[in-house]
Amino acid sequence: MPQSTPLLLMAPPARPSLEAWLRYFDDLGLGPFYLDRTAMELPAADPVAAPPPTPAASPAPVLPAAAGPARAARPQDAVLPVVPSLFEVASRAGFEGDTLPRIREDLGDCKRCRLCQGRNTIVFGDGNSQARLVFVGEGPGHDEDVQGLPFVGRAGKLLTQMIEAMGLRRGDVYICNVVKCRPPGNRQPERDEIATCSPFLDRQLAAIRPKVIVCLGGVAAQALLGTNKAISQFRGQWFDFRGAKLLATYHPAFLLRTPSAKSDVWTDLKKVMHELGLKPPKPKPRSG
Repeated sequence: MPQSTPLLLMAPPARPSLEAWLRYFDDLGLGPFYLDRTAMELPAADPVAAPPPTPAASPAPVLPAAAGPARAARPQDAVLPVVPSLFEVASRAGFEGDTLPRIREDLGDCKRCRLCQGRNTIVFGDGNSQARLVFVGEGPGHDEDVQGLPFVGRAGKLLTQMIEAMGLRRGDVYICNVVKCRPPGNRQPERDEIATCSPFLDRQLAAIRPKVIVCLGGVAAQALLGTNKAISQFRGQWFDFRGAKLLATYHPAFLLRTPSAKSDVWTDLKKVMHELGLKPPKPKPRSG
């Protein structure tokens, strides 16, 4: 894909996400959303006309280095159009009436990043397609990779208990992850892997239109909020996210390692319950 000046001048943290969006729309046959003026034919020179005066030589501007070998700036680069907002592009492309089955079909047997090499199953998501509450985790683990469902291992059982403590059933909510394939050794997904998979997560959230999104862990919160801050700096705070309320809390796997943090998570979940108008179920009376 030809790179234009807006991509070259973009801050490094934003480049992988933008490039992933461009590849994604190109896969769907909706691109390109840029103009490569170097491919345009220049008018033929007039053999009779005198050549224009040569201006005084001046040093060529040097663009910031991008991924791969650097190239010299060209005069036509300065007039290339700025790439529009990709969320506006998605809206114009007809994703407003999106559905989860259509998104899953577009995902296909995804081989867009290196995570496909070690996965067993794509873990798309599970739950109510019209849920008011969506939980977003980091990525599938071993049990999820085997069964093809999110949060079914030890951390998943704890998440189910958390959902039930809120007075809900697992089938009342929707659960998904930032990346759909298991990272090797359950490592955190890399930035480019997140950027490649994020368009599908964005479409899932747009199709469901939940009232509340709960990010489980720092990776999910950082991916959706576009921040590098540690989750401890904003855990339990409300954020506006494309028409929904977003709150980040600790991942259930972290609670398995650090049981003392369960009280913090319950405080966060009570905020979610208040936002959704939920009341916790009454405790069952003890027998005997």
